[in-house]
Amino acid sequence: MIMRISYIIQYYDNNFCHGEFVYHIKTKEACTVEDIILSSDHIDTIGEIANISMGNSATTLSLMVNKKVDITTPNVKVIKRSEALDDYENTCIFVQIHYVKGLEGNNVFILKEHDVKVMCDLMMGGDGTNTSGDITELHLSAASEAMNQMMGTSATSLSSMLGVPTDISTPVVNQIDVDSIKVFEKMFDTTYDKFVKIAFRMTIADLIDSVMVQLYPVQFALDMCEKFMNKGK
Repeated sequence: MIMRISYIIQYYDNNFCHGEFVYHIKTKEACTVEDIILSSDHIDTIGEIANISMGNSATTLSLMVNKKVDITTPNVKVIKRSEALDDYENTCIFVQIHYVKGLEGNNVFILKEHDVKVMCDLMMGGDGTNTSGDITELHLSAASEAMNQMMGTSATSLSSMLGVPTDISTPVVNQIDVDSIKVFEKMFDTTYDKFVKIAFRMTIADLIDSVMVQLYPVQFALDMCEKFMNKGK
């Protein structure tokens, strides 16, 4: 079984403008990101939120591919912006989904080409082994639909946990080569240098063994924790 890596990138802030794949997050005058310290309670809360929302997403994906999908309890830590893609080195598929209601920001899934081919074959009724050849529009469409359904479920879970109605856009899918990935870090046109990294291990039967990574700016992570902890008060 080969370990494969995919990423989910999420960016949020109350004030933003968008670039090609990411939102440019503006620093608030009241404080800088360097002033923000996440406590162990914050880290635990982020893990709890991520575990519930992505656990529900795994159930959705399982129904789509007709295979058992497992996602482990997430590992949460704070990293520097430059460390975001340290584990990545090959071509990939970008699936970008924007929040259009309730939250301001976007999700970017970065998937291995092989994983996309496996999911596409399973979604088409195959056994997941038809992975030869280049990526086609059919593969990209399958990736778009899978991520749309998964993040729709995740958004619903997040809405329930935070008490904020949310809705997402139709996915935008792009095939990115390795050189584009190497300059991906430059797309973070923001003074924010620290992000919360949430890493999950996801398996689909014996066909896919992936690490999914979700990134939040620390400011959003703190705001999300406060909304979660203050809900109902």
